Amino acid sequence: MNKPRFVYVTYIATTPEKVWQALVDSDVTCLYWGGPTADCGGLQHVSEEVKPGSRWESRHKDAARTLATVGNVLEATPPRRLVMTWARPDDVDATEKHSRVTFDIEPQGDRLVRLTIVHEDLDPDMAESVRGGWPRVLSNLKTLLETGAVLPTSLWK
Repeated sequence: MNKPRFVYVTYIATTPEKVWQALVDSDVTCLYWGGPTADCGGLQHVSEEVKPGSRWESRHKDAARTLATVGNVLEATPPRRLVMTWARPDDVDATEKHSRVTFDIEPQGDRLVRLTIVHEDLDPDMAESVRGGWPRVLSNLKTLLETGAVLPTSLWK
């Protein structure tokens, strides 16, 4: 059975190094991921090291620091490519429900980057979530890197 896949391409006026940092630095991810606020109220992605085999997770910046997503880094080639598994916490042991996310960062001249996200092997429930989530996340990432500010929190409602 073919599982759904989602591909998103955006161009960002920045450098590959800044895109890479935005993908792996928890202080930056919480600004643009999942309803950011001035006090960094979005999801915070946390990993000890970004290298193959390392675990990553995202947690809500609520009082309980609720676990939102988990996975493992499969490939890390800074600042060009990041590949990781992706699963809901309840599905961590159900590998058939794990999906795979690939971030390809390609320079397009001096200060322009083509960022391609491929999220594949999605189960139907995750596919629905991804279809609505990635466009908001990546629009917010692009805006943050180009302007230094995030989009209004109404984007996440």
